[in-house]
Order: sequence, then structure tokens, then C-alpha cells
Amino acid sequence: MISEKIVEEKLSKVIYPGFKKSIVEFGFVKSISCEDDIVHITIKITSSSSEVEDALKMSIAKELDSLEVKDMHIRILKPKPIEDKKPEIKSSNNITPQIKNFIMISSGKGGVGKSTTSVNLAIALALDGKKVGLLDADIYGPNIPRMMGLEGQEVNIVAGKVMPFKVFGIEMMSMGSIVSDGTALIWRGAMVQKAITQLLQDILWSDLDCLIIDMPPGTGDAQLTLAQSVPVSAGINVTTPQQVALDDSKRSLEMFEKLNIPIAGIIENMSGFVCPSCSNEYDIFGSGTCEELAKQYNTEVLARIPIEPSIREGGDDGKPISQFNPDSVVGQKYKVAAKALWENLEKFKANNKIGNENIQPGANTSAGAAPVSVASASADSCGTGTSCCGGGCG
Repeated sequence: MISEKIVEEKLSKVIYPGFKKSIVEFGFVKSISCEDDIVHITIKITSSSSEVEDALKMSIAKELDSLEVKDMHIRILKPKPIEDKKPEIKSSNNITPQIKNFIMISSGKGGVGKSTTSVNLAIALALDGKKVGLLDADIYGPNIPRMMGLEGQEVNIVAGKVMPFKVFGIEMMSMGSIVSDGTALIWRGAMVQKAITQLLQDILWSDLDCLIIDMPPGTGDAQLTLAQSVPVSAGINVTTPQQVALDDSKRSLEMFEKLNIPIAGIIENMSGFVCPSCSNEYDIFGSGTCEELAKQYNTEVLARIPIEPSIREGGDDGKPISQFNPDSVVGQKYKVAAKALWENLEKFKANNKIGNENIQPGANTSAGAAPVSVASASADSCGTGTSCCGGGCG
């Protein structure tokens, strides 16, 4: 008489394909029954492969053959096979999917009016009916809280996330609103990367048409981290007319190209000065020198902003010119620049130019695109004490 125990002993010699343990050791044998020398066996495996199933049936039949059973019924339970799907086009990573467009405002060097441009472009877009956010990601020199009249205001934390400020019809958050006033941020590369990521993820941004991002000057970890975290829709370069600034602008524009970020245009700041006493115009730093640069990178000059005391006063007093004097000459220039920016965004989408797939982590770069990597460094806590970057940077 054949017993369940005898059958189990035989099954303990059946090795699971590709491993060194038996199906008994793995716990795959779920039931054994023997009646009138007819054996019923139920086995549950983790593979959906028909080859594994066939191999097990053959091995079990071979082991039980010596028992001279009248009949054998082997039931193998296995997961449903994964349906073959057509390969999908790889889409860009996006850790903040509720935001439709990410616009990177960058410059090759500091002191060229990048933050002023970010503020006034954001307000001009909002005045045009867009739902706009403004992220001050210039972690080394976060000036936007002062420019927006929010200096010294404390952030509101809800469920471990930071609520953006709402001012002039836009949502705004800055590292300057999170760290203590005047705190020097001396961070290594990995800490910068973590800070940029958390400024995107740990802020309760609503569903926005666009997020204007004021980047640190230069071409470093912050820019690369942003491009690897979200599909950047467009980049804008901010510069001044003198040649030394244009040399740095080339590096910024080259960065956009390497990161597959469409270039929406160039803003030329300090483009001439009109004397308030005599109305004579003086090109202190030159003027119109960005035209050739724009042609070289197949883009356009969105605006030439002259040196205007009201721009500086508005920035210092928290009264941006686009909000408080939108009908002024400079206010109109920002309005025209914002309109041109949006038109370029629509063109990029229509031509399928937006997409950072080949520089996303794990992307296949075999199609001729050089891989881009972030140089890592050990990160320490920035010690802000909030959920955004507080202790999370380490």
C-alpha cells in the first residue's frame, strides 16, 4: 500500500529547477493523497514558466515510477504569466506630477538679475491668467522672499509638508524662508541634490500650469538634479551685455543642450541706462550683444531690460515692478517676455521637444547621447528643523 509519507519521501528528492533545494524543502508541496494506489499531488510554485512546470512533472513521475502506482494526478498551481505588452516610450521622471511645466531660470554667473527676472516673469505669467508657482532654488543666495515682501515670515507645515506662500497671485517657496535668516549654507554636492529634490517633493504645490525655478548660478549639481527629477519644459538664460557675462552664458546654454532642455530664450539685463535727469541713454555695459549668442543656440532674446532704479527699489521693498507698475516700460517688457516664453513652450510641445529621458537615472544612452552623472559626496544634515531638508539631507 502506497502512503502519503512514502510519496513525500520521494518528492523530497525532486529538486526545483535552477536551485539546490527540493520542492518539499521549499514548501511547494501543498497536498498528497493516496487511495487504491492512485496518487494525487498538488504543488504550488512561484514561477509562471511552462518549462519549469514540465520539468517538475517529469521529475516527479520519475521518482514515483518505482512505487508502481496505478495512476498519478499532478496538479501544479502557478501565477498567471505576465502579458506581453508593446514597449512603451520611456517618459521623463517626474517627482512632482501635478505641475505641467517646469521652467529653469539659469545664468552662467551671479549678479546678473536672475532672481529679479524669475520674480517678474512669474508675476507676468500669473497676470496673463496662468496658475504659477515660483521656487527659489538658489540655495546659496535666496533673495526672493525679500523681493516678494515675505522676508521673515515663517512657513506653515501641514502633515510634514511645507505650505507655499501665496502672494501676488502665485505660490512661492524659498530656501531663504526655511533656514534661519543670514545662515550660511555650506553644502557638499549630495546635500545640494537632496535639497533640490525636497524643495520639489516636500512643498505642497497645487496643480500648476508652470513652476518658475530660480536656479543657483553656474552649471552644477543643482541643475543636473533638477533635470533628473522632473521633465524640464524650457530653460531661460539671464545675462548682461558685457563679454565676460556672455562667456559664462555660453556655458549655461551648453548645459541646457546637454540636458536636453529646450532653450526658450535669453533675457538681457542692464541693457542700457536712461538718465532720469537728461533722458539720454547710455550703454554702460553695452546693448544688444546677445543677438549673436541667441542665433548660435537657435533661440531668441525675450527682452532687453534697461538699468531702471524702480526695478531695484521694487526688489528691495518687496514690490515687484510687474505687479506694482505693470504698465511701465519695463513692466511691459516683462509682459512681452512672458508671452513669448509661453508661445515657445507651446511650440516645444507641438514639436515633441520636451523630454529628459536620456539623462534620467537608468536611461539607455546607447543612441548616441552621452550619459550624464552626478558626482556624489557624503551628505550632512542641514539642520533646518523642518520636514523640507530638515535632517533629510543627511
